[in-house]
Amino acid sequence: MRNLDTPVRDIRRKIFTEIAKIGFESTDETLIHDIEAIPYNIVEERAKYRDSIYRERAVASERVRLAMGLSLRPENKAVHLTDGLEASNIDEKYYEPPLMQVIPSACAACAPNKYEVSNMCKGCVAHPCMQVCPRGAISMVDGRSHIDQEKCIKCGKCKAACPYDAIAHKERPCERACGVKAITSDEQGRAKIVDDKCVSCGMCMVSCPFGAISDKSQIFQLAHSLREGNKISAIVAPAYISQFGDDVTPRKFKAALEVLGFSNVYEVALGADIGAISEAHHYANEVATGNLPFLLTSCCPSWSMMAKKYFPTMIDNISQELTPMVATARKVKQEDPDTKVVFIGPCASKKLEAMRKTIRSDVDFVVTFEELSAMFDAKEIDPSSFEGDSSLHDATAAGRGYAVAGGVAGAIEACLKEYYPEVPVHIEHAETLAECKKVLALAKAGKIKGCMIEGMACPGGCMGGAGTNVPFEKSSKELKKFLAASTTRLPSKELEDIQLD
Repeated sequence: MRNLDTPVRDIRRKIFTEIAKIGFESTDETLIHDIEAIPYNIVEERAKYRDSIYRERAVASERVRLAMGLSLRPENKAVHLTDGLEASNIDEKYYEPPLMQVIPSACAACAPNKYEVSNMCKGCVAHPCMQVCPRGAISMVDGRSHIDQEKCIKCGKCKAACPYDAIAHKERPCERACGVKAITSDEQGRAKIVDDKCVSCGMCMVSCPFGAISDKSQIFQLAHSLREGNKISAIVAPAYISQFGDDVTPRKFKAALEVLGFSNVYEVALGADIGAISEAHHYANEVATGNLPFLLTSCCPSWSMMAKKYFPTMIDNISQELTPMVATARKVKQEDPDTKVVFIGPCASKKLEAMRKTIRSDVDFVVTFEELSAMFDAKEIDPSSFEGDSSLHDATAAGRGYAVAGGVAGAIEACLKEYYPEVPVHIEHAETLAECKKVLALAKAGKIKGCMIEGMACPGGCMGGAGTNVPFEKSSKELKKFLAASTTRLPSKELEDIQLD
């Protein structure tokens, strides 16, 4: 579903566009009315996707609140759509956890984990499903196999043995996508996110076919700040390649951002370059010498959060280097203390990284590529129609390669081979949280030693993130072309001397 342009994505885009328009255009006198009108603008005369127009508008209303940076309303209390608006109608509003939230009125209460016999069952004489079941959970009822859910242990042997593929494994798509098992059920059987387990990667959000899970946004606050004429610099994650149209070059993209109102545009790959050379130095001096058994990269916030939550004894093994987002933002503010900084990227969990007290002074806003596309729509800006005066030349191919899984490890390895040729290199990488947990478990057990371990929460890395616009297969191919055309391959060793503390 991640690779398809679905109605769910279209609805999200419409909501974001309406909220961005309000941020750019609404006055204090019209603000409440304009917000209340959005569910009626989105759902005009009849419901397309829900059982009634009232339910569809109810879902749209909750999406509006999340897009404004507000929390969902309780189901058992009368709360107005714009309740809490005063707290959101400011430029300085940061994200407040929980970031990922299930919209109850949108959830279809999918079966959490269940094997079920379909009408494809032929009632065959062999009954292989019955023969392989270790708990005797399968019997014949009215000439067809029947699974006793009380006895079933969800092993899947019956499904594997059925010659007609008549046994279906039913899972919640959101639960299947969650690598840390943070999805459970509420008292009505609807999906519920366990906040203590969630690391805000957003994979549940982009996997729900009903669009029942959404994250909060700062799109309203950013649009409002741009309208006020505040000086805002955009720092753009390297995964931006191909996200805004096949014909949108880095030069055109930069020009479109300037037309939107940004005073300056920088590549976050600059911060990645700084990190790559620093990590190479750290590896050579700490890991290769045996002072540390292994070192974990820190650029993916969901990976770092998972390591801290589920493997707390490894906290000292997590790199203390600034993430590319923070390093770039800090460098920008060193050069221009009066500017605000917005990080534009593919990542949902960066929203929570930016709200940490140590980072708030560096990153003022975080929006995803999906949200930025809606801002372009709100201002009727077509990035492909601009040429611009200059392109983006802040970084090297190594830093830009951070956009895909293995890119961080590859950049650090290349720096080690170039600047520390005598140091043996052992680097591991894992993508998706489920695989990341396996690697961390191996490291904890002492089966992985003397290495740098790169973890990426999203399939394929950042370019597979929850806030992207384009399928990973397509965007990753375009990134390879972009890297090949980069004028500089590796960051200079002198970058490790940059003081950003």
